Amino acid sequence: MAINGETKIESINGETKHGSINGTESNNEPKAVSRHQEVGHKSLLQSDALYQYILETSVYPREPEPMKELREVTAKHPWNIMTTSADEGQFINMLLKLVNAKNTMEIGVFTGYSLLATALALPDDGKILAMDINRENYEVGLPIIEKAGVAHKIDFKEGPALPILDQMVADEKHHGTFDFIFVDADKDNYINYHKRLIDLVKIGGLIGYDNTLWNGSVVAPPDAPLRKYVRYYRDFVLELNKALADDPRIEICMLPVGDGITLCRRVS
Repeated sequence: MAINGETKIESINGETKHGSINGTESNNEPKAVSRHQEVGHKSLLQSDALYQYILETSVYPREPEPMKELREVTAKHPWNIMTTSADEGQFINMLLKLVNAKNTMEIGVFTGYSLLATALALPDDGKILAMDINRENYEVGLPIIEKAGVAHKIDFKEGPALPILDQMVADEKHHGTFDFIFVDADKDNYINYHKRLIDLVKIGGLIGYDNTLWNGSVVAPPDAPLRKYVRYYRDFVLELNKALADDPRIEICMLPVGDGITLCRRVS
């Protein structure tokens, strides 16, 4: 859940709570501290117990050791809410294997949990162009990525992604060359990313936009008491969702995984 140029600098006490889009507990939620102060918890499931069941039954037992280590390291980061959730990391890893991805891109890296999920799924000669404005956060996870033996697959570029994308779009040799692109960055630029990425992903390739349900705020009434950053970026997320739904060049599937991920398959 990265914002503000691929990195958000506001932490929500390290957690996201169920039944709440304004930072307060709902009336029928217990006041006790939820187990889901866990790193990356942003599930939209109404039941914490059900989400914990998914994690403990399906996700954690199969989580590769390097991803577990990076998740635990990231949990100590003051901005840990920005990381990809473990169930979403598992989903991305499986998806990449299903589509036999080899050349990929990631915009918004943070400490690299989703990046590591991608790198582990790619073949040994697979490539990831990874972009983020904050190399310091990426270097938190880099030793683990190196130890996992997949750092050679990653081409990390520090700085805003749009200028790099503009250069790539201007050179037709990059058009239609990416199998998969994952975007978890500044929500106010999602539309701008899409305008460029549609040329770079191959026909039949996928773009995944993270946080497209945005803390559930996409269905909140106009006068709902939202956190400041949630309210600010909600309109950008709504704009993106409408644009994707209206774009005839793609097929879409919005999934309630993590904070919502919309998959776009380029068809023309």
